Amino acid sequence: ALAAVSGVVEKPKPGEAPSNHAITGRYILTPGIFKQLQAIGPDRGGEIQLTDAIAALLKTERILAWSFNGKRYDCGSKLGYLTANVEMGLKHPDVANDFLNYLKQVVDSKH
Repeated sequence: ALAAVSGVVEKPKPGEAPSNHAITGRYILTPGIFKQLQAIGPDRGGEIQLTDAIAALLKTERILAWSFNGKRYDCGSKLGYLTANVEMGLKHPDVANDFLNYLKQVVDSKH
């Protein structure tokens, strides 16, 4: 479902999150985001945070989000990345059976 974004927060603690929605890292933004990225500059760690630029953009532009039900993978962690690859590989019609057989061989060789 399409909804207007009212705010964004960079990695809030679970008890402090203002909602149960998450940004999955796929964006279609207007060119105005570049002006905001320039304006905010680097943070204390030397990185420019896209989340901060989106929050600033919200002050001048409407931003929409697409809400969907489904599984979210944290590909920013090694385990999340591997989990996503295994689960997607097991669902892919071209490789699922061969990949499953490979995984069984790997597991069997570890026991």
